[in-house]
Amino acid sequence: MKKNILKISFIVFATLLMVSCNDEFLERQPLDAIINETFWNTENDLKVYNNGLYNMAKDDINVTIMMGHHNGFDSQWAGYEYLDGYSDNTAPIEPRGLRFATVRAGIHQVPNDAQDFGWRGWNFLRAINVGMDNYAKAQVTDAVRNKYIGEARLFRGWFYADKVQKFGDVTWVDHELQIDSPELDSPRTPRADVMEKVLLDLNFACDNLPSAQKVEGDPGRFNKWVALAVKSRVCLFEGTWRKYHGVADANKWLTEAASAAKLLIETGPYKLYTSSDLAHAYNFTHRALDLSGNPEVIYWRKYATGVETNHFQSYHAGYVGGATKDAVEDYLCTDGLPISLSPLYKGDEVFENIFENRDPRLRQTILHPEDQPYYTYGNHPYNTYTYPRIRGQVGGRNSTTGYHIIKVYENVAASAAYNVSTSPAITLRLAEAMLNYAEAVAELGTLTQADLDMTVNKLRARVGMPSLMLNPQMDPRYASWGVSSNIVEIRRERRIELFMEGFRYDDLRRWKLGKKLEVKSYGMRWDAANQSRFDPDKKATIKTATLDGVPYLDVYQGTDYANPKFDEAKHYLWPIPINSISQNPALGQNPGWGN
Repeated sequence: MKKNILKISFIVFATLLMVSCNDEFLERQPLDAIINETFWNTENDLKVYNNGLYNMAKDDINVTIMMGHHNGFDSQWAGYEYLDGYSDNTAPIEPRGLRFATVRAGIHQVPNDAQDFGWRGWNFLRAINVGMDNYAKAQVTDAVRNKYIGEARLFRGWFYADKVQKFGDVTWVDHELQIDSPELDSPRTPRADVMEKVLLDLNFACDNLPSAQKVEGDPGRFNKWVALAVKSRVCLFEGTWRKYHGVADANKWLTEAASAAKLLIETGPYKLYTSSDLAHAYNFTHRALDLSGNPEVIYWRKYATGVETNHFQSYHAGYVGGATKDAVEDYLCTDGLPISLSPLYKGDEVFENIFENRDPRLRQTILHPEDQPYYTYGNHPYNTYTYPRIRGQVGGRNSTTGYHIIKVYENVAASAAYNVSTSPAITLRLAEAMLNYAEAVAELGTLTQADLDMTVNKLRARVGMPSLMLNPQMDPRYASWGVSSNIVEIRRERRIELFMEGFRYDDLRRWKLGKKLEVKSYGMRWDAANQSRFDPDKKATIKTATLDGVPYLDVYQGTDYANPKFDEAKHYLWPIPINSISQNPALGQNPGWGN
């Protein structure tokens, strides 16, 4: 941390300015003479500076808050679609995805240096605080000034919330540090104190950012609704973490989450994307190549040819691995009951049967063999290969589990030449805020049928599923969780609706359900009939394990990830890198990770 914080402020400041187009300023003074005293004058100066913050925030590997698609070979692993690899949703096995498999298996170690998505991004925090120390100098109205302060404070609160969620206590810094600043050698600030400051930042952003739905230009700027969506996400995490990890003031944070989400839902200019085409109404948004005008998307990252592109569509089919058996079995039947209770469930003996009488979102998430012509999956003629295809088979696209993920798959983008795709990335959408609200009020014990009708049931109606009624029958598979059937079903809805959007691992941690990560990553039924049908040449390399007398693909069998473990004493938080502790021993290490 010290190494990053000690970057020379002039370099950070000049870098931010160089990405701008402040021609008037450039005519007035050469770049090598840029100093604070001559810059912070106009609204355009504040806008130019904050443009640099938006650009820095696109570095998802180091600043893991907005999460989009990286370009080039990083498109194989750096993006929100891959984060479910930490969880029981997907089973990556490609080398670039093994960081996810390592954490999911509980075999990650204390790193020497800060790892991807981890103890990084402190230069971003420094840039925010440089601005915070200087915004007051501009000759603008308080309303104008507070708009840009609101952007910076939203960035800061969001950044710190992410760090707290991963590391617990984190040193709070809200001003530009100097080489002799005491914070460089101080212990980490207690989690509770940091989160109080995060809440102040988020509230300031909610109160001072404009409420206009769209702000033209690049980058797309935050508005009030973005701030409310982020606040609902952050406060829900904190409230449920406190509730299930035995920390005080859980209800305060749950109330803040519910209030923010409700204000966004009821007064914001967004609504769910719906279509009469129920067979594609759910995944249309995730496959769209342009999200302009989509009423559900609150904030997204636009990619443009010659400006910023990616290659994730081509990579994702193989590098995500595939959906797990556990995830597929969580989808309800069309009578609104889980497969453990519904007479409509036909089992998995015949592959296509898993889609019969099931929530239509399953077929819009996992490839049904009959839908291959629609997706032209794998950029191959649909009649050339039989799907599903398993790792080891030659030709087409294969998966580790047999459950090919098509929720985000768009063949035009997947077929594009290397690194020229413009597939957009969704940062915030209304569906998440709806689920945040439903969960928060359920955890508070105030959930009503009207709350469900305003949130979960709108998501279900989009795909023609029956409504969730209060106090549904308990799914016996989740009776041991010790929560109400209302909460069980809202959690299920969250898993299904937000599948492959990067939430599942954090959800399990905040619910204190880390032990669920000890369930092995199984794939489809791989009995003699399915093997003969889908792999007659026996080329598949994924091994099998027997469950209740039936063989299923066992993705990690024979690897270091075969027997996942979750240590309740340490795995809810990540370790602090050794080099960071060496530079500042007062940081200390998280419980269970050694000294």
